[in-house]
Amino acid sequence: MSTPRVEIYTKAYCGYCHRAKALLDRKGVAYEEYDITMGGPKRQEMIERNPDARTVPQIFIDDESIGGSDELAALDAAGKLDPKLGL
Repeated sequence: MSTPRVEIYTKAYCGYCHRAKALLDRKGVAYEEYDITMGGPKRQEMIERNPDARTVPQIFIDDESIGGSDELAALDAAGKLDPKLGL
């Protein structure tokens, strides 16, 4: 099984972003972080990937939109996150 690609769109001083990254860090998962604090093309990319996304973080695992920090934590609590991460 290959390692899934994990991407997270964040903003500076975002507590939810910090919480989501901390969860991924605890699991030893590498991720690509896109800081959209100042907007720009990555913010537009995030919205194109998930048209309902209006808040950060927005997390994608192998191009599947997971949602934000709460959704990531809920997946973990339900035991569904580790299989998605290949753990």
